Amino acid sequence: MSRIGKKPISIPAGVTVEVNSDNLVTVKGPKGVLTQGMDPDMGLTIEDGVLTVTRPSEQKRHKALHGLYRSLISNLVVGVSEGYKKELELVGVGYKATNNGNIIDMSLGYSHNIYLIVPKELKVETKMEKGKNPIIILEGIDKQLIGLVAAKIKSLRKSEPYKGKGIKFVGEVIRRKAGKTAGKK
Repeated sequence: MSRIGKKPISIPAGVTVEVNSDNLVTVKGPKGVLTQGMDPDMGLTIEDGVLTVTRPSEQKRHKALHGLYRSLISNLVVGVSEGYKKELELVGVGYKATNNGNIIDMSLGYSHNIYLIVPKELKVETKMEKGKNPIIILEGIDKQLIGLVAAKIKSLRKSEPYKGKGIKFVGEVIRRKAGKTAGKK
């Protein structure tokens, strides 16, 4: 049995979960509203502020969907109650990041600046303090969207293992490699 699928989801105060006839789960909370489609085979029960996902049989497909939908619905509940936040750090000489509304202007060592338009559902903030690496902060209620935008930003200048330059998450450890050894005979 799926260990993740069996875990119940506690619904915090101020959050409501509804399932309509099209198997569309709608979660409303203080930070906003999120929806997620669900497989018609999966069941959802809400009792005493605890939500559980059930599966009809022990088929391999149902086992896979059991944990998946439990995680997706849990992400919706956390998103509308607390929200999500990702911080990206630009490591490299001359790397800069500024934002004007939801447009990020990045200088990443290329011959031109890179402009990235972030979806309006997310809040963007950039920090540039003297003596520290620039930081891009993404905040929102949709975990999938934040992860997608963060991955897109990281792909613009991947962290390299020799000097450690590139874009990485704050707190992420880049595994470093030793360079060439000089004067081998």
